[in-house]
Amino acid sequence: MPGYRKLGRESAHRKAMLRNLVTDLFRNERISTTDTRAKEAKREAEKLITVAKKGGLHARRQALGYIYDEAVVTKLFDDIAKRYESRQGGYTRILKLGPRRGDDAEVVFLELV
Repeated sequence: MPGYRKLGRESAHRKAMLRNLVTDLFRNERISTTDTRAKEAKREAEKLITVAKKGGLHARRQALGYIYDEAVVTKLFDDIAKRYESRQGGYTRILKLGPRRGDDAEVVFLELV
């Protein structure tokens, strides 16, 4: 059993989807998605915030390797990382919204604390 959820997708599609979710999370600071996708996106977002808290050129290049939008990386380093300087973790929260009407999938808000 792998240490991650496959989400019913090939690895490249899964990676691209998670990159887009995390990018939108940092851009909008709150996104609506399914519960399992949110749990996987949360893992990646927490890691990127920790990298951004270190600051420096190497950390910025690591973030740019995952997030392709430079404006979002700038926001991550300048605004979001500064907000969590004194926090040791737990930068995001998942709020359950209930089942989706079409397929009964659990829908949640994933937001920055």
